[in-house]
Amino acid sequence: MNTGENEQGLRKVLDLTRLISIVLLLLHFYYVGYDAFAQWQLTSKFSDRILANIDKTGLFQPFHKVKLIVLVFLLIGLIGVKGRKDGKVRYKSCLWQLGIGLTLYFASAIVWYLPWDPIVRGEGYMLSASTGFLLILTGGTLLSRIMKVKLSEDIFNRENESFPQEERYLENEFSVNLPTRYTHKNKIREGWINIVNPFRGSIILGNPGSGKTFFCIRHFIQQHIQKGFCLFVYDFKFDDLSRLAYNYLLKYQDQYRVPPQFYVINFDDLSRTNRCNPLDPASMHDLTDASESARTILMALNREWIKRQGDFFVESAITFVTANMWFLKKYAGGRFCTLPHLIELIQTDYSKLFSVLRTDPEIQALINPFVSAFLNDAMEQLEGQVASARIAMASLSSPSLYYVLSDNEFTLDINNPAAPKVVCAGNNPQKQHVYGAVLSLYLTRLIKIINTKGRQKCGVIFDEFPTLYFSGMDNLLATARSNLVAATLGIQDFSQLKKDYGRDQAEVLFNIPGNIISGQVTGDTAKQLSDRMGKILQNKQSVSVNSQDTSTSHSQQLDLAVPASKIAALSSGEFVGMVADNPDMKIRLKAFHCEIVNNHKAIEREEAAFVDIPTIRKITLEDVEDAFLTIKEDIIDMVDGLITEMQADPEMAQLIVNKTIPESEE
Repeated sequence: MNTGENEQGLRKVLDLTRLISIVLLLLHFYYVGYDAFAQWQLTSKFSDRILANIDKTGLFQPFHKVKLIVLVFLLIGLIGVKGRKDGKVRYKSCLWQLGIGLTLYFASAIVWYLPWDPIVRGEGYMLSASTGFLLILTGGTLLSRIMKVKLSEDIFNRENESFPQEERYLENEFSVNLPTRYTHKNKIREGWINIVNPFRGSIILGNPGSGKTFFCIRHFIQQHIQKGFCLFVYDFKFDDLSRLAYNYLLKYQDQYRVPPQFYVINFDDLSRTNRCNPLDPASMHDLTDASESARTILMALNREWIKRQGDFFVESAITFVTANMWFLKKYAGGRFCTLPHLIELIQTDYSKLFSVLRTDPEIQALINPFVSAFLNDAMEQLEGQVASARIAMASLSSPSLYYVLSDNEFTLDINNPAAPKVVCAGNNPQKQHVYGAVLSLYLTRLIKIINTKGRQKCGVIFDEFPTLYFSGMDNLLATARSNLVAATLGIQDFSQLKKDYGRDQAEVLFNIPGNIISGQVTGDTAKQLSDRMGKILQNKQSVSVNSQDTSTSHSQQLDLAVPASKIAALSSGEFVGMVADNPDMKIRLKAFHCEIVNNHKAIEREEAAFVDIPTIRKITLEDVEDAFLTIKEDIIDMVDGLITEMQADPEMAQLIVNKTIPESEE
């Protein structure tokens, strides 16, 4: 038993063994250096008789016998030494002292072969052997002060926070598979991010330069097309993603039962864009479709209105635009139902505009509040209701926009099995406010069409999604799985989504997707991701040192698999996240913290062989300007023609609003 009495007794025994080693060493010195002791007058007859008796035992012969015995007793005495532990003491310094000490201790015998005076030889021998003995004693004592508990040298806790990840390649007809490399148990291992069900929604996060596009989005585009998906790509920096989509379509078009057509929407280079009318009357079935389109375009132009939905003046502006849009849809079979014609119509003089709108009984309930305010001379109220819509829509009055939006070279039913399409919509970071509003309208109409049953599998990929506004994206993520629509959102940070969509809508968009891939992000985004990935069992170790003993504690506890600080320090190409699985394709290890592996040389060779998006038409500035002026004339002719018809019909003439605005109010 480890009682205090036993410890004290053991200490006395060890002290005795060290004392014996010292006494034997002194006897050895007295024996071999007798001449020196005699010179120093340190001899006596009594000590000589004792030394003679000991010599008869054979202790001093051969020469090193007694030194070995001394060393054995010294080592026994050092076994029980318990020095105060010191984390700074290292084996290297102890072993150096022991090595030098042993060398001096045994090599001191060489002194006897030197041509020195016998007394000098004795003194030199005793000095070198004593020095060696003391170095051995000191080195052995320092060994007892070394902390034998090896603390982890992984100061950033990388190994402890590593965990096993999916290494199987799980593929099906819809999956997106990304090759990875990760570290676990100090070994570099190969793995896969298997997005076996992209229809459950995917969100790709990462600050600028984290590698969202190069390591993730380009693979989504390639593998969607390779597996026969119809595709809509929002290309924020045209034509980075559009060029990828076009060349991959050329490479994999044999994967489709019906080869898809490639279309581009681009407002900068009109020679390489197709024309498409987002307000195609054939796809606008009732008044709610018009209301949804009006809300989208106005919210995209006035992002602050997103947080003010339900406000009187906001809803009034939406209602006003809805009424004008539905009127154009009903007039002449929708001949003028385009966004450019709508912009020009709502800029018409109030008296003419309200007179024309009153001819459609379906929208009379919508326009009556505006007509009433106009007739009752409540111009401040009317301007508050209407002017915000007029001003916002007027910002879209551009010849290039009018040209692209005023004709229909293709429809937005991209997943039509009989006519599949790959559509790329390009934005421009320098004009993102205006272009983003129009593209938001395209998106609203497209999602409404493709999220229906009985269509071909398709994907919608949005790079820099917050630059668009679409109020129904949460509904798409929640319901599109059964309609085989795979939505992929590229976002820099959760705070960016909150700024543009509001906190409630942003949280819905962030939490619904089943697949999440994140590069370097910070703040609340990193904290939410860290909590989402959960905890793993980690080893913990603590050491307590006192003057007599060292105690070590080992424990295991659940801790965050990937702390927020580690997500904030990810390098470009490193990603964390989780994937969703299928009932028939279970993934036990859903979380990952890895580096996505790209074959850079192969990508460079592949891109070197890419061809540019072809020129669709040759167009001049005169053509664009003519289209712009034609649209203006269409609205003027339509309004004037309707007013003339109304004046000729007594019943219709009653609907004409005759009030004019006083000059002081104009």
